[in-house]
Amino acid sequence: MATDTQYDQTQEGIPSLLDTDLYKLTMQCAVLANYPDVDVTYAFTNRTPDLKLTRAAFEWLEVQCAKLGDLRLTGDELEFLKKACPYLPAAYIAYLEKFYFRPAEQLKLTFTPAGETSVQIGTEREERELGADKLELGDVRIDVAGKWVETILYEIPLLVLVSEAFFKFSNTDWNYDGQEERAYNKAKVLLQNGCVFSEFGTRRRRSYHTQELVIKGIIRANKEFSKGDGAGRLSGTSNVHFAHRFNLTPIGTVAHEWFMGIAAITDDYISANEVGLGKWVNCFGEGTLGIALTDTFGTEQFLRCFAQPYKNGKSYAETFAGVRQDSGDPEMFVKRMREFYDSQGIKEEKTIVFSDSLDVELCLKYNKAARAAGFNVSFGVGTFLTNDFVHLSQPKKSTPLNIVIKISSAGGNPAVKISDNIGKNTGDKATVERVKRDLGYTEKRWEDGDERFRWGGKE
Repeated sequence: MATDTQYDQTQEGIPSLLDTDLYKLTMQCAVLANYPDVDVTYAFTNRTPDLKLTRAAFEWLEVQCAKLGDLRLTGDELEFLKKACPYLPAAYIAYLEKFYFRPAEQLKLTFTPAGETSVQIGTEREERELGADKLELGDVRIDVAGKWVETILYEIPLLVLVSEAFFKFSNTDWNYDGQEERAYNKAKVLLQNGCVFSEFGTRRRRSYHTQELVIKGIIRANKEFSKGDGAGRLSGTSNVHFAHRFNLTPIGTVAHEWFMGIAAITDDYISANEVGLGKWVNCFGEGTLGIALTDTFGTEQFLRCFAQPYKNGKSYAETFAGVRQDSGDPEMFVKRMREFYDSQGIKEEKTIVFSDSLDVELCLKYNKAARAAGFNVSFGVGTFLTNDFVHLSQPKKSTPLNIVIKISSAGGNPAVKISDNIGKNTGDKATVERVKRDLGYTEKRWEDGDERFRWGGKE
């Protein structure tokens, strides 16, 4: 494996094809095996619409997106994947070795002026250097279209670049001072309280250098505090590039996109979870990548499928090691999963992975609740690590962008997600309403689930 090397802290954009989350690679592998010829589209959503890019930020974004076409898997990266991810089949590794983005054909960016000028960086000096027109604020539209297997890797790099563009041009009232130490202190508390966690912060990181500092901080804490009875541990990072750089385990399984795509292709939302689970296990084998995501079409619908037989008399719930919670009330989720496993007569200790907008306090709270209910527990901590800053000019949190890119169609049909929290519903509204009726879905609201204010910004 590679040993860490110093990167210039002015590093911009995406330096590696592996600068992405592991579950994008595992899903690309499953798509290659099952749906290699399906056409899809993706759509970008800014859940914090008051936070806009300047024209200068948008122009920088365009340049960085064009550079994606230059990325190729290196020999060292290829060897790392073979050693660190032995569950990836040789056919997929061979495909990825030849893979490259084609942004000129598959990606379209649009900037719509909002008729405002940035008040965050609109200084006289910057007006002289950039020109007043470059400070104009606007809304960004991102459209991706092409074969599913070819376009599936755009999501994470695009989110990274939008976030970086915003904090490079639209909000510059911050610096890196104390970032490594801040991450170290957060990790210290998690470890001392017995939390097992991974770094999950790529998609909304403030910059490449921020994630680099964060990982250095949590690695240092892990070396000092992961020893002894009751201590937690750092399980790895979702970012495959940083896993390679820092000799960490790449962490991840599957995202909503897998189930959304299958449901759209088949137009069968009742069976989509079961079909997705079956194809997943068939692709990677039992006992591998065994954390199932429950909330693509609501957890209740998922559990109906999870209880179905897989093979040899075992249900999917018995086959999978556990589940990931990504929307709704986590403590209610723990109770529901305990009821479910008990109702299925499953005595084996299962795992719950929490990954929805976590901070230290929430990790400690959910760790206690889930362990008391008899679960193994793990956490994917993201934005709280890689985009936690305070304005330099005032003692106020510098609010991250809450941005997502979701598959919006597959096989010519709309792709939707209805989640366990109304704020995370995405896709064609008419299809969302139809699917809710077909599934008997009960709308859920969670008092802490307002997506506009997940990481601050609410006065």
